[in-house]
Amino acid sequence: MKKGTQISDTEWTVMKVIWKDSPITANEVIEGLEESTDWSDRTIRTLLNRLVKKKVISYKKDGRRYLYYPIVTENECIKKENKSFLNRVYSGAVTLMFAKFLEEESLSDKEIEELKEILDKKKKR
Repeated sequence: MKKGTQISDTEWTVMKVIWKDSPITANEVIEGLEESTDWSDRTIRTLLNRLVKKKVISYKKDGRRYLYYPIVTENECIKKENKSFLNRVYSGAVTLMFAKFLEEESLSDKEIEELKEILDKKKKR
């Protein structure tokens, strides 16, 4: 995945199917999206082609079929998306983002403890 490359919400939907079960054919991707979307076969194939061009997925030919597989992990895409969101919305200010999140969300005692543990681990590094 190129440095400036981002994937759209619709491409994320396709990627979730590919990350879950790859290598996978275009028809299997279409079947995997049947219940959650009303996209045509052509739309899904267009999205697959876009993802290949963005170097997020690749394919290998198996007889007459093309088997698609991810080049980047879901975690890599999540990290990139997180950074993009942080920069776009909060100008890169992590503290501001967390402060806003904590102000708006109600958290259970367990969730608060988990967050404390994460921060403590981060502090020790």
